[in-house]
Amino acid sequence: MAAEGGGKEMNEIKTQFTTREGLYKLLSHSEYSRPNRVPFNSQGSNPVRVSFVNVNDQSGNGDRLCFNVGRELYFYIYKGVRKAADLSKPIDKRIYKGTQPTCHDFNHLTATAESVSLLVGFSAGQVQLIDPIKKETSKLFNEEGLLSSQNQANSPSGTVV
Repeated sequence: MAAEGGGKEMNEIKTQFTTREGLYKLLSHSEYSRPNRVPFNSQGSNPVRVSFVNVNDQSGNGDRLCFNVGRELYFYIYKGVRKAADLSKPIDKRIYKGTQPTCHDFNHLTATAESVSLLVGFSAGQVQLIDPIKKETSKLFNEEGLLSSQNQANSPSGTVV
């Protein structure tokens, strides 16, 4: 049924609309469930780093993905570009206080379906070795020199969620 004078159908489904409160937009599941965005900081932006590893498991989903957003570090099963990861269910999520992850990389030579070594570098100079599958922290390197000259609050004590 056509609207009078406009020629548009009345049963048109809108994907976004604006009200005085703001813009309402229809989001896909992957956009809606992604981790909270870090607010823009004009003094410096928080770079996002992504690392991949293949663990050769029997389920066919051998790829794992790690990325950081601000002070948060996420670890997921990666199913490829055609199938979005369920961002509401990370394998491991860590939130760091005082310092933030700036880089990370997997040890591809020792990666298995039961254990993966991930090396994480932090903004205050520390380097941490973690296993996101077993959800354990193995070692913290370069802690002594920085903590003696800086406040103890910069220690990367990640909270596993």
